[in-house]
Amino acid sequence: MMKKKRFYIRTVILLVLLAALGYTLYSAVFDDKESVAAGEKAPNFSLEDVNGNRLKLSDLKGKGVFLNFWGTWCEPCKKEFPYMANQYKEFKDQGVEIVAVNVGESNLAVRNFMNDYGVNFPVVLDKDRQVLDAYDVTPLPTTFLINPDGKILKVVTGTMTESMIHDYMNMIKPERSS
Repeated sequence: MMKKKRFYIRTVILLVLLAALGYTLYSAVFDDKESVAAGEKAPNFSLEDVNGNRLKLSDLKGKGVFLNFWGTWCEPCKKEFPYMANQYKEFKDQGVEIVAVNVGESNLAVRNFMNDYGVNFPVVLDKDRQVLDAYDVTPLPTTFLINPDGKILKVVTGTMTESMIHDYMNMIKPERSS
């Protein structure tokens, strides 16, 4: 009789624990986390590049910002970087800035990647992933197109072609007054 009672008590405890675990997993996956979306103001941040220079998003007000989150291990990122470098040559004098935010990697890994891919635009390091979390980025690559007023016009996830990058940079470049 005692063994049967112990069995029922253990079963109830196990079921309660499984229910708690299930609820925790469910709320972690389906949490209504605020994500940064088109139409909102881009959250400001301040990060260092591989040389220790600090870049603040707010310092780029008045320019279109092509904000790209990436990793050295990311195959689509490797594909995009040469396209971004080509388009940066064309658009940097038209008021468009690329800021590539590396997520959680070492200076050495990022510096080697930059050398291998001929990176000619600012790359900053988000070592503790705070900016990644602030922008609620998944997956990599993800790019935020920010207009000169600091408003997000579009969020692009996944690989972009060179013509897409060209069109997006045209979309965010400041209007020239004549």
